[in-house]
Amino acid sequence: MARPASPLGPPIEVVEPDPAVADLLGVLRRHLGMDLAWLGRVEGNLLVLQVVNGDAAGFGIAPGSTIRREAALYTQVLAHDQPVIIPDTHRDPRTVGAGTVRVLGIGAYVATPVYDNDNDIYGILGCLAHQPRPELRERDGRFLSLLAAFLSDAVIDLHRVWETRSRVSRVINDLIDAGGPQIVFQPVVDLSDGGVVGVEALSRFPGSTDDPEGWYAVASSVGLGTDLELTAIRRALTVMSELPRSVTLAVNASPATITSGLVGLLAPFPACERLIVEITEHEYFSADPVVMRGIHALRALGAQIAVDDIGTGYAGLEQLIHLRPEIVKLDYLITHGMDGDPARRAVAAAIVDVAAEIGGCVIAEGIENTAELRVAIDAGIDFGQGYLLGAPARTARAACAPAVALANYPG
Repeated sequence: MARPASPLGPPIEVVEPDPAVADLLGVLRRHLGMDLAWLGRVEGNLLVLQVVNGDAAGFGIAPGSTIRREAALYTQVLAHDQPVIIPDTHRDPRTVGAGTVRVLGIGAYVATPVYDNDNDIYGILGCLAHQPRPELRERDGRFLSLLAAFLSDAVIDLHRVWETRSRVSRVINDLIDAGGPQIVFQPVVDLSDGGVVGVEALSRFPGSTDDPEGWYAVASSVGLGTDLELTAIRRALTVMSELPRSVTLAVNASPATITSGLVGLLAPFPACERLIVEITEHEYFSADPVVMRGIHALRALGAQIAVDDIGTGYAGLEQLIHLRPEIVKLDYLITHGMDGDPARRAVAAAIVDVAAEIGGCVIAEGIENTAELRVAIDAGIDFGQGYLLGAPARTARAACAPAVALANYPG
């Protein structure tokens, strides 16, 4: 027998509402003797579950789960002003054979529309039970309607959050459809001779030059972070043919992007041996076997791995030892001012030693003056990056010719 198609659509990140809403759902669930109560927002062909109370896992759903219109009962609910009460879904002609009932294992179902203060449909309030509930009566619908009316005020804030989320999603989607952010390229310089050995691809977004991380965070909040990163990487890869063969290209990727499409994107790329993947998020990802499999796959393609922002948010040297990246990046917060701060110099020296032990090299980010440059060289740091050595350029070719020669700043 063919397995029934899932009624669930793609999950969507939702904002956590006022806890009082979840508490009210708990009151409803207990009053009706059901296993789960939920409040969902109707959005196009999907019902988005925003708040749940009870055994959500038992039904295979969670906040952010979506249910497709063609498989759901909510179209029937929206067609009536009165609550829909189905004590036994296996016997009721409205639900016999319904995809939602079969796949989620619903034995009893009650639901009613929720309106906002303008009397427009906001969504649906409902309850589910695993087993039939023959004790349910039509009069139970009055309590359901009463609570739905009470929630009309509460959904105003949820509606406002949803509209904001929808606007953000449209902006990010439009940006992705347009080819992603503008990419600029900053040189990475060999501190022994001043030669450019690599360029890092950096994202620049409309109306902002200083906060690309903010854009990626917003994209992640609406479930589009990976798509935006992959679009930026795809755009950066197009310049590889412009670079001298001795120059590498570094792209930034979060652990989520590494596990959700980056390997597939790079598999047919012909120059992975000249590619560096910088892992950007400050979390203990080396303990995640899925992320580590992705990293091993990238290395198998020939790419090198760099860890970004060392010295700020990582779980310490244990992460370096476990991951053994080919490149360790010393964060601007350590590089900046280390000429006058013994503690910063000690951290830099320690990272140089650890990198040497694991067979990697160090890039000092954020070198902005000659004093920082001299200290980086004295600390044995191999490579540098920063405005003193070369500002981000609009083209990869321009980034290969820094405006300031290292010879102008003797030690």
